[in-house]
Amino acid sequence: MTEKEIFIKNLKIRTKRFAGDVILFCDSLKKCQASSVVTYQLVKSSSSTGANYRAACRARSKAEFFSKICIVVEEADESEYWLELIDSTNLSNNKEELIRLTNEANEITKIMSKAKNSTYPSKS
Repeated sequence: MTEKEIFIKNLKIRTKRFAGDVILFCDSLKKCQASSVVTYQLVKSSSSTGANYRAACRARSKAEFFSKICIVVEEADESEYWLELIDSTNLSNNKEELIRLTNEANEITKIMSKAKNSTYPSKS
């Protein structure tokens, strides 16, 4: 395997693990009507991050890759938003895991943004 193939494989694993960790974390949230809405949105965005990254890896063209990687960036950033909302509304007692997941969402967003920007660099 090339270095690039290893990187891609590891990122697929990482995004899948992120979604799984989010699902497990959501089970620990305080039970209320608001948390069920936030949980639904967070699980959707975190799982979509990995699913769309896999789709981007199978893209048939540079344009298709760019389109999918843009979705990945949006979904990872949205996941970070929901995690921040959980923090600001005190829906979780597990602050350590909340911080870890928020950092992970941020790191994934940065990695995917770099991939997006290297596909079609902005003209300055």
